[in-house]
Amino acid sequence: MVTFPTFSYLLPRSRGTTRSWAMICLLLGILLLAIAPAAAQSSAPDVRVLTIDGTITPPMAQYVNRGIRAAGNAGADAIVIEIDTPGGLSSAMDDITRTIVESEVPVIAWVTPQGARAASAGVFITYAAHVAAMAPGTSIGSASPVSSGGGEIDETMRRKVTNDAVSSIRNLADLRGRNADWAERAVTEAANVTADEALQLGVVNLLAPDIDALLAEVNGMRVTMASGETVKLRTAGAVTGETSMNLLERVLQLVSDPTIAYMLLSFGALGIFLELGNPGGFVPGIIGVICLIFGLYALGTLPVNWTGVLLIGIGFALFFIDLFVTSFGLLLAAGLTCFIVGSYLLIDTNVPGYEGVSRPIIWASTAVIVAVAALIGSAALRVLRKKPATGAPALIGMVGTVREALDPTGMVFLNGELWTATATTLPPGQASLPVGARVEVTAINGLRLEVRESTVQEMPTSKGSLENRGASVIPVRGGLEAVDPR
Repeated sequence: MVTFPTFSYLLPRSRGTTRSWAMICLLLGILLLAIAPAAAQSSAPDVRVLTIDGTITPPMAQYVNRGIRAAGNAGADAIVIEIDTPGGLSSAMDDITRTIVESEVPVIAWVTPQGARAASAGVFITYAAHVAAMAPGTSIGSASPVSSGGGEIDETMRRKVTNDAVSSIRNLADLRGRNADWAERAVTEAANVTADEALQLGVVNLLAPDIDALLAEVNGMRVTMASGETVKLRTAGAVTGETSMNLLERVLQLVSDPTIAYMLLSFGALGIFLELGNPGGFVPGIIGVICLIFGLYALGTLPVNWTGVLLIGIGFALFFIDLFVTSFGLLLAAGLTCFIVGSYLLIDTNVPGYEGVSRPIIWASTAVIVAVAALIGSAALRVLRKKPATGAPALIGMVGTVREALDPTGMVFLNGELWTATATTLPPGQASLPVGARVEVTAINGLRLEVRESTVQEMPTSKGSLENRGASVIPVRGGLEAVDPR
């Protein structure tokens, strides 16, 4: 009989120790159950999701480019770009399409959700993707180029721009094997089709109502990358991770809205206006400069009508000049007119995806400017009407005492100081004003006072002076000496 060695001597003998080992085994079993799904999931395909929702702007292009590069660095299996856009700037569109074409990861453009559209720049982005898809109830088209400078394009320039756009979109169509003729009509005739029509015309590869259906449909499709390599898509059961805009991109995208950009420009100029009208506050000036910087950045991302910008600039220039020139409101009225007209013309609304500045915001900004101008004007008027409290002008109307007879020129003690003074009027029958006589200052000529005899008994001199306390002050060597008249 063969016997095998046992290891019973290794097992614990006490009941408490046995219970501890049982607990350890239970915990190890739970840990294995938790690790098993994660291990299985790690082998699942990795799909990154980007979202183009709104106008195509430079911040949007920066976000898409960053997301595609990050997916490539992470070795993702595919990228899905969800699209719902009315269009935008052609320069930002070119950046996005170039990044998609050069991407190391297959890109799937998906027009979604229901009711979404891929208009203007959205058509080019959809055509640039390796796979194009649409959700039911969406549309695509209207990719005609327009002016972004606020003026009409002459016929020659229009043909050049249109031909360039046609050439670009036909190249993308040929690269991806899609309908190039319809793409050309989208540019030249602003053609627009629904999702079902787009599938029938070969504009897109498939329709998908949701992300799971999309990934299931494209799984196994073969696409050609920029390197010429053919890649088989592996997306079934993929783990999706959303790449969102970072804080800076969100802020820049927000200020690229025409109304927000307009408000930043208005508040910026208004803050500087307040600082010039009331120097020393610093806070309005600092806030104004910051708002102006962001507003000027926004102008660089928008289809701006430069005539509107010039009129708004002239308007604020007239507001500033009105601070220093007495125009009885004429400069303010002219500035408001330029500001309002420029506000209406600021954004070129011919560019798809861009609307003009909100009308209520324009009139609210105008009302704020009027209120601030009225506030500064009333403050300036109060200052002008206020009697000077310091300096030489404050001496006018004060009463002093003659220290050297005025015939008509002599010396007058006033507000703790000796002044050379000239009597402009003398009492009838007198050739001079004697020492001790009270005189009132009527004017100042350089360092010489012009005075006249005063009937005021108590001198309105500075608070706390010796003469306010009833003392007579005479100059002596080494300073002044107060002499009690009693």
